[in-house]
Parts: sequence; structure tokens; C-alpha cells
Amino acid sequence: MRAPLQEGEFPYPVKYGYCAVGVVEDGPDDLAGRAVFCLHPHQDRFVAPVAMLAPVPDGVPPRRATLAANMETALNALWDSGAGPGDRIVVVGAGVVGLLVGYLAAAMPGAEVTLVDVDLARREVAAHFGCGFRKPLDAPGEADVVFHASAHEAGLACALACAGSEAAVVELSWYGSRPVQAPLGLAFHSGRLRLVSSQVGMVSAGRRPRWSHARRLAKALSLLRDPKLDALITEEVAFADLPAALPRLLADGAPGLCAAIRYR
Repeated sequence: MRAPLQEGEFPYPVKYGYCAVGVVEDGPDDLAGRAVFCLHPHQDRFVAPVAMLAPVPDGVPPRRATLAANMETALNALWDSGAGPGDRIVVVGAGVVGLLVGYLAAAMPGAEVTLVDVDLARREVAAHFGCGFRKPLDAPGEADVVFHASAHEAGLACALACAGSEAAVVELSWYGSRPVQAPLGLAFHSGRLRLVSSQVGMVSAGRRPRWSHARRLAKALSLLRDPKLDALITEEVAFADLPAALPRLLADGAPGLCAAIRYR
């Protein structure tokens, strides 16, 4: 999956990254001096098409605005799911995207939202967002809607097991080229479960006639006004220190959620 303006090939060297927030130094009068969000690789300065810039709303600090792409993914997933007020909702995988899905879902009146993860440290963030928390072995069943965001096939199995009769299981994980085994026996057919793909590259089908990508991104940015969301950014690293920090940040089982890169 190639991000906009990316250069190079994986694993390295590659110019990658897509959650940049900065101030427009030179551009149209209505953007000059404004903080904007742009899907652009990591650089301290860059030139980008005006159409790719989304103004950061008042009340959203630049650091928190770096979560815009993840919030957009979570918003699209909620649209894809058909979840509504009062629903019993389970989110398997309490990473940044899973937690944002939980945050949005918990804001619906009467919704009962439970986050499921093997990392018990995520319990505190879940509670901070108004969600319950369970370990996979204790995950609740009979859910109206289940989201899977763990990127592990064991998490997918857990998500399917949480679903009630005729419920939707929304798959948010990106597996790359890895083959994934899904337990489509057991109650999958007898319960008439629906496995729904959700991917941010296209606006959810039910909104697509009215919502452009720009409108969806603007809404995602506006949803970042809540200071509670600062809990998702657990570390800040100076750009000059990034080469030394990357092995630790990318290591399997690294603690924390999201690291922000500071350029100044």
C-alpha cells in the first residue's frame, strides 16, 4: 500500500509516513500561516499540492492533529458497521485505531462498548474513553457489532466468537502478504455472521454519494478537539533522534501506543 508522495521501496531506503502537521510558510492567502494536516512522508519541510492540505480546526493542537488519519479510519469503520445507539459493541485490538473506534462508539447514546486486548495496560486508556475492557479469554459474546483491529488471526477468531446471531464483524486489520486462517466453521454459518471489510481508501458506501474524501478528513480533524485523545500519543521524539530511536519504536512488543515526531 503506497502512501501519497512516498518514495523508495520497503524495507529501506524509503521515504515514508503520512501524518504530517505543519504551518504553511508560502501558499494561498487563506492558508498562509495556518496549521494544516497533510498526507506526506517525514520531512521538516516539503512542498505539497494545495488540494492535499486540510486546515487544522481551532481547538485542535498540532500534536493531536497527527491522529487525523487514524480518526478518519475509525470514522469510516463505524459507518461501514451500521452500529447505532444502544448496541452492544466489541472492539478486538486496543491499538490506536481500535481505541479510536471505541471512543467514537462509546459516544453513541446507550452503547455498551468493550475493548478486548492481551495487553492489560490498555485497560486504563479504555476506561478513559468510557469503554469496558476484557482479556480475550473473557471477551463478551452476543455482540451486535464487532470490530477487529489486532492484525492477528487469533484476534479475528476472537472477534468472530464475540458476534451474536446475524451480527457484523468489521475487519480493520492490515495483514500485508501474510496468509490468514479464519475459523469460518463453528457458528459462522449457523449464526449467519457477516464479515465486512473496512478500508479508508474509499468512503463508506452509504456515505459516498454525499461525502468526499476532503469532507471526511475535515470531520475527522474536528473530532480531535477532545483533550482525552492526547492519551493516544505516548511518546514524542525529536527528528534528529529518530535514527537511534527507531529500532526501539519498531521492536516487537514495544510499549506505548503512538509516537509523535517533533521537527522543531
